[in-house]
Amino acid sequence: MSKKSKVAIIGSGNIGTDLMIKVMRNAKYLEMGAMVGIDPDSDGLARAARLGVPTTHEGVDGLLKLPNFDEIDIVFDATSAKAHEHNASILEPLGKRLIDLTPAAVGPYVVPSVNLEDHLDAPNVNMVTCGGQATIPVVAAVSRVVPVAYAEIVASIASKSAGPGTRANIDEFTETTSGAIEQVGGARRGKAVIILNPAEPPLMMRDTVYTLVEAPDEDTQEQIRLSVEKMVDDVSAYVPGYRLKQKVQITEIPDSSPVETLLADGEEGRPTHQVSVFLEVEGAAHYLPAYAGNLDIMTSAGLQVAERIAARAADQEEIA
Repeated sequence: MSKKSKVAIIGSGNIGTDLMIKVMRNAKYLEMGAMVGIDPDSDGLARAARLGVPTTHEGVDGLLKLPNFDEIDIVFDATSAKAHEHNASILEPLGKRLIDLTPAAVGPYVVPSVNLEDHLDAPNVNMVTCGGQATIPVVAAVSRVVPVAYAEIVASIASKSAGPGTRANIDEFTETTSGAIEQVGGARRGKAVIILNPAEPPLMMRDTVYTLVEAPDEDTQEQIRLSVEKMVDDVSAYVPGYRLKQKVQITEIPDSSPVETLLADGEEGRPTHQVSVFLEVEGAAHYLPAYAGNLDIMTSAGLQVAERIAARAADQEEIA
């Protein structure tokens, strides 16, 4: 097998540490090159050091000083939206491929099951948000059958699984996810809501997706159901805990029900049906608890992107 691509992870918190463990356990084309943090006492840096991974607590500046920096091909950023803008400005000019797990949206949105192949050459790809990774595939699945006039997603996560980075980026979450629902999912209008549920014991990630469409006959509605089920299978191939909680529901919108949206093409008229999809995401519990599916789907999606980039690089190296 060709030489593996070395990766660095910036952010030694929950997401970064879980991602490191996934790289070391599951990756076929990747190997750890560095774990980067800013807290010298973080558990992520301590674990990385015990596992023989080069570490620094001096942030991106410390990464540049590591003896093996030139060997690193791909950098995951699991910090914050604001920090990613700074990190990208330093690393992109040095030729590093960036996979952004913050809502910064500097590069194009990528949801592996929907549009990964379209952005394999992008220097910086954005993994949207946990809610986006869970729900945009469903919106895209519906869009593949009929135009979607409106899509609304509600992501409910355990409060305990929302760290300081998530809490600091709530506004960016809604803005980034809404934009990706339209740009990647294909909806004419998108809206995103996140709920931090303080219940004890903590609840698993639950996601609800509502789309408004024009689907006048049973054949079209069955195609929508099959498309959503196929997409759920595609996502679960890299996020094993991703599943439907119940069958896809398609209900007619009564004439008496107000619908404040035009058809997907902007023409006069109103959608005829609401498609409702209810999802659950259970984490793999590599580092994080199983209820933290919101973090697991981000690290799993990021790993999927990096593996595909590295696999293509390996294929090109063999051809050369």
